[in-house]
Amino acid sequence: ENGTNVWLVNTGWSGGAYGEGHRIKLNYTRQMISAILNGELNNVDMKADEIFGLNMPVDCPGVPNEILNPRNTWASKAAYDQKANFLAKAFNDNFKQFEKEASEEILAAAPNILVSEEA
Repeated sequence: ENGTNVWLVNTGWSGGAYGEGHRIKLNYTRQMISAILNGELNNVDMKADEIFGLNMPVDCPGVPNEILNPRNTWASKAAYDQKANFLAKAFNDNFKQFEKEASEEILAAAPNILVSEEA
């Protein structure tokens, strides 16, 4: 309604499950925040995450493109997919308690589970 942009910036863990990955470099976080505040990401190409539906910029000044999509930072894409699906299922299971009060628009924005947990 008011044309507000909302950005979710991962300033934490990337590249694998805890103990396998690493924290995102502070310089990259600063570059992303600066690009957001300066409007440099307003008109870049975006790619939607298949599970969570979030739009991710494919390019950001001063940040390697591969870290903009968290799946790209994991050595094992299958391990990433398994963890993402686990989180999506946990979110959906928890949200069931609120379904009766949620609008169709909210329900349609739920995460997608793309593979079985056994995969």
